[in-house]
Amino acid sequence: MQASPSVRTLNGSTTSLIFPMYNPGPLIESTWKELTSFLSWAPGNWEVVFVCDGCTDGTAQRLTSLIGSENLPVRQLSYTPNRGKGYAVRQGLLAATGQWRMFTDVDLAYGFEDVVRLARTLQGGAAVAIGSRNHPESRIVAAGPVRGYVFRRHLQSRVFSALVRRLLPIQQQDTQAGLKGLSAQAAQTIVPLLECDGFGFDCELLTACARFGVAVTEVPVCVRYENKVSTTNFGTMFRMMGEIWKIRRAWRKLPGRVPTVQALANGMTNGQGFQGPRPLPLLSRGIS
Repeated sequence: MQASPSVRTLNGSTTSLIFPMYNPGPLIESTWKELTSFLSWAPGNWEVVFVCDGCTDGTAQRLTSLIGSENLPVRQLSYTPNRGKGYAVRQGLLAATGQWRMFTDVDLAYGFEDVVRLARTLQGGAAVAIGSRNHPESRIVAAGPVRGYVFRRHLQSRVFSALVRRLLPIQQQDTQAGLKGLSAQAAQTIVPLLECDGFGFDCELLTACARFGVAVTEVPVCVRYENKVSTTNFGTMFRMMGEIWKIRRAWRKLPGRVPTVQALANGMTNGQGFQGPRPLPLLSRGIS
């Protein structure tokens, strides 16, 4: 993996925002426009990392041109071939330099107000914070033509989350919201242990938090649905369930390359939420 030659960094960045993406097409221009507006008023110091996950639609070249035209704390990581969302997010989180590191969808389904809210939660001492569409204070904004689609997506998400909670030690009602963040300490300790390259990454991250007793703070969001374009479908859902089963088997025991769970707790500078390892639930006898 190589960084774009047009990398621009901001020394002393305190918050990193990561955009994993695969062939976003012309969408990248509208995202860039909103991003530059955000950086003009964003509180504190920010670093933005675009991770081009094996894009074949010219996105890397578009970004190189956009980054070169502005004096902004934005850089790009680009590699081939396409490896999946989980792989892209891991690369971004580990390449980031901020004290707090967040990732979100490049289509900006979650606005920058939500990004700032999550950042403030991390800055307030949370080791891990996630957006939750099921939070009592969350809102969904959808135009009339897509309301049926939004209802189906919501139902699909609820069913998937219920299955995930049966297989993994996850209590959160919304595992797949595309806005999550970690402190640098949490990212550097947990992320290298994660192996899921696909959309199941979010579930593996939450599983690791549960196993290590790291508290996860849920934050309300406002989700915007403007069209029916989605990176998930029924085929994706079946693949995700396969990933979930692999995560369950891989995390039945603490990974051998972790020195001790207590070391992880001691590494969390805020000291919040460590409760010791939790076992994965058994669906029935005889499951290994």
